[in-house]
Amino acid sequence: MIDHTGITVSNLKKSREFYSKALGALGYQICIEGDGDCSFGIKEGHGKSTDPGGDFWLSEGTPMTPRVHIAFNAASKEIVDGFYEAGVAAGGTGNGEPGIWTQYHPNYYAAFVLDFDGYNIEAVCHSG
Repeated sequence: MIDHTGITVSNLKKSREFYSKALGALGYQICIEGDGDCSFGIKEGHGKSTDPGGDFWLSEGTPMTPRVHIAFNAASKEIVDGFYEAGVAAGGTGNGEPGIWTQYHPNYYAAFVLDFDGYNIEAVCHSG
C-alpha cells in the first residue's frame, strides 16, 4: 500500500488552487503548507488519510519528465463527475470525460484531467 506520493509543479500557488478544487470534490483538503510545498489528505470519510500530513504532496520546481498519471479513488460515480467538473472549471484540460472504461474492467468508472503542467490526474470508482 502506498502511504504518500507527490509531484513537482512549476507554479505552486496556481497548482494548489487547482488541486484544492479538483481534489476537494473527492474530500481532500490541504493538510500542510510550507514555503515551497503543500500536502493534501482526506480527514474524514471514504479514503481517510492515515498520515495527518496527508497523502499527496506538491512541491514547486521543475515538473517531472515524463509526466506521471495519478489516480484517486472515489466513493461514487457522482463524485467522479464532480471531480471532472471541478478540475475543468479550475483551469484543467479534460483528458477523458466521466464514463465506463471497459478496457480496465466492466465497472471502471473514471474521468481524467490534465493539470497545468500536463500531469494526467484521474478519479475512479470501481463499483457498479
